[in-house]
Amino acid sequence: MPKKIKTIVKLTLQAGMANPAPPVGTALGPQGIKIMDFCKEFNDKTADMKGSLIPAVITIFEDRSFSFIIKKPPVSDMIKKLTGIEKGSGTTGREKIGKITQAQITKIAADKLVDLNTKDLDAAARMVAGTAKSMGLEIVD
Repeated sequence: MPKKIKTIVKLTLQAGMANPAPPVGTALGPQGIKIMDFCKEFNDKTADMKGSLIPAVITIFEDRSFSFIIKKPPVSDMIKKLTGIEKGSGTTGREKIGKITQAQITKIAADKLVDLNTKDLDAAARMVAGTAKSMGLEIVD
């Protein structure tokens, strides 16, 4: 018989750096699960992705056990790493802070495809391009 789900919690944490302090402690503590067990498992699974923000979807069951899945980093995080920028433009549309090629957009779209709500690579590339534009990047071919 399957376990009964109590709640689902979504967190975005630095890879390999989860600790019981907020936001982990404040999100998971009231649910009654062992926070250090989650931190240890999360850090083990994400040790090779250090420096990235990793979304996690944590399913908490009635018997206070849990399971979680990790997703790919957000598109904006992937764009920042690939282009070497520190943060997006504060005045989108007026200030261009860098350039990104169509090949780089397609690479990010292919990496992120499993987490997006499409199976079409062209549609995923358009989503990534929209994020890049909103960050103040100029798309070049």
